Amino acid sequence: MSLATRLSAFFLLALALVLAGFSVSLYLLTRTYLVRQHEERLELALDTLEASVDIEPGGLEWEPRDRRITLGTEPGTDAVRWAVRDARGAMVDRSANSRPADFPAGWAPAAWPGEPDGTAFGRVPGWRLASRFLRLDELLRQGRGHPDDEPGYEVQYPALVLVVGLSPAPMEAALGRLRWTLALLSFGIWAAAATFGSWLSRRALAPVSRMARAAKDMTAADLGQRLPVPGTGDELDEVGHAFNDLLGRLHDAFARLHEGYERQRRFAGDASHQLRTPLAALLGQVQVALRRERPADEYRRTLELVRAEGERLRQIVESLLFLAHPERESALPAALDLTAWLPDHLERWSTHPRADDLHVEIDSRAPRAVQVHTPLLAQVLDNLWENACKYSVPGTPITVRLWQDEGSVAVGVEDRGHGLAAEDAARVFEPFFRTEQARLEGQPGVGLGLAVAQRIAATFGGSIEVRSQPGVGSHFILRLPRVPVAETRPAPAGARGAIHEEAIPA
Repeated sequence: MSLATRLSAFFLLALALVLAGFSVSLYLLTRTYLVRQHEERLELALDTLEASVDIEPGGLEWEPRDRRITLGTEPGTDAVRWAVRDARGAMVDRSANSRPADFPAGWAPAAWPGEPDGTAFGRVPGWRLASRFLRLDELLRQGRGHPDDEPGYEVQYPALVLVVGLSPAPMEAALGRLRWTLALLSFGIWAAAATFGSWLSRRALAPVSRMARAAKDMTAADLGQRLPVPGTGDELDEVGHAFNDLLGRLHDAFARLHEGYERQRRFAGDASHQLRTPLAALLGQVQVALRRERPADEYRRTLELVRAEGERLRQIVESLLFLAHPERESALPAALDLTAWLPDHLERWSTHPRADDLHVEIDSRAPRAVQVHTPLLAQVLDNLWENACKYSVPGTPITVRLWQDEGSVAVGVEDRGHGLAAEDAARVFEPFFRTEQARLEGQPGVGLGLAVAQRIAATFGGSIEVRSQPGVGSHFILRLPRVPVAETRPAPAGARGAIHEEAIPA
């Protein structure tokens, strides 16, 4: 069962209950009102008949000739009929429109009311009746007699019974018409509501059906598809936008996943190639040395070559392990003041062949603290320094700057070397990436130094960016989050020496 059908069925059932309750209530109220009107007419007729009774000390006199009664002269079905009987049931008088065959003039209630002149109501087939029992003694006790009248002028009775009646046929006919009117009107309203409600439900839920069909037609081959948004500004519109936003996030996630898969595939291919080269050179040297007996000096030279290739292989393996596990358990960050630590670290480069090209710009008046692992930070700076030396001509300046930039501490290494093209600058932090110029010039390296440096910076919550122009030079900027100076503590002893051995050339 569709949602539109369920909604329509629920509201139609609710409407049916409301219409039924309204119709029954209106019918009962109307019936009560009409019955009350009948009773009031019967009581009014009894009052008229009672007014025609003369109360004398000797008895009750019925004087219709002295008091002309127009009640009961109409022949219509809805006219009042009446009869007057004495205490023994003998007929005293009756209305002109009542016939003995159809009007139950002898009717009496099963129990009279407690009041002497109270009205008793009842019904027999075809009639609604009311009766009143008038007794002389009770009326005289109430002071309703005429003691100055001469007795014996008319026939006198100790008691009289007044009976009036109305046919319920007109009332029942009106109630019957009301029943049919309410039934037909309720059914018409319900049918109209069913028709209009079904159309309105289908129209209101049509966007849901369109979105469902669009969702069924979506495939993994085209992740750019979106659900049609109705544009109605209601909840369905919000659902469409929310689902499309979800599809957009999933598309971006799949794109990143695919990009990561491709990067991982290239990484595995490049890693296998870089590992294969030193292994081949190492095995080649060993195989050449084993072909024949050689002097001790040749064996020593071969072992030196094997050691160099083994050291290169170790650096590659360590870099790969670091890139595979960015969060190193041994890296316990501590707050470090770069204003005091950086000059000490730069002293290690004083024996470098390009030490004279180094220019340092540090404002030592203001401490700049960061939360880092000191050996890893030293490795990043060494990699940036080696990279600047490798891709710039000796004699050109290499500038190291330290400054504070909007809540972060920045360390820049700038050279006046070959520079990078825009497409090379976008990929310079990818593992194993090397520019075409570096390959043509035969620069040493495997393309892992900058990738490792970026991963270390990300571990500390920082980043590395490059600004470069071909023929002008490159400027690498390391940004790290700044921490309060009160939390700083000196770098651990021996950290700088350990870093020198772990620096990975780009």
